[in-house]
Amino acid sequence: MSVTSLEDLFLHTLKDIYYAEKQIVKALPKMAKKAGSAELKAAFESHLEETRGHVTNLENVFSAIGKKPSAVKCDAIVGILHEATELMDEVEDEATLDAAMLAAAQAVEHYEIARYGSLIAWAGVLGHKDAVKPLQDTLAEEKAADAKLSKLGKSAVNKEAA
Repeated sequence: MSVTSLEDLFLHTLKDIYYAEKQIVKALPKMAKKAGSAELKAAFESHLEETRGHVTNLENVFSAIGKKPSAVKCDAIVGILHEATELMDEVEDEATLDAAMLAAAQAVEHYEIARYGSLIAWAGVLGHKDAVKPLQDTLAEEKAADAKLSKLGKSAVNKEAA
């Protein structure tokens, strides 16, 4: 896709995060299965349900701007999830693995937070008023998930790994 305008960039980034969210839906059950901490497992399972909602929100955004939902490969999320998969295969200690997966999940959240923030700003400038609210809702959930992971890391997961 050739990007020659902010509208093109908005659509490209929308397709990028749509791809990312769909990949995250595939990755979270694997991470939940590998989690040794019951709290981390529950966090992954809870965020899986939220992420399915994010996919739906993005489909609504596509509809709001008169486009059919489609994805473009997101190399960033591919890399982050590849790193998480490598760690899941390499780290033998269960508590250390939990800490590694929590950190990988936060890397995903930080990527998503950056993308949704940009999409909200661009939607506003471009006049896509109906796209702003679902993007804001998703951004709020991503920030909450990141905060929950930080709290879990500080209160339990990282202490167990130490």
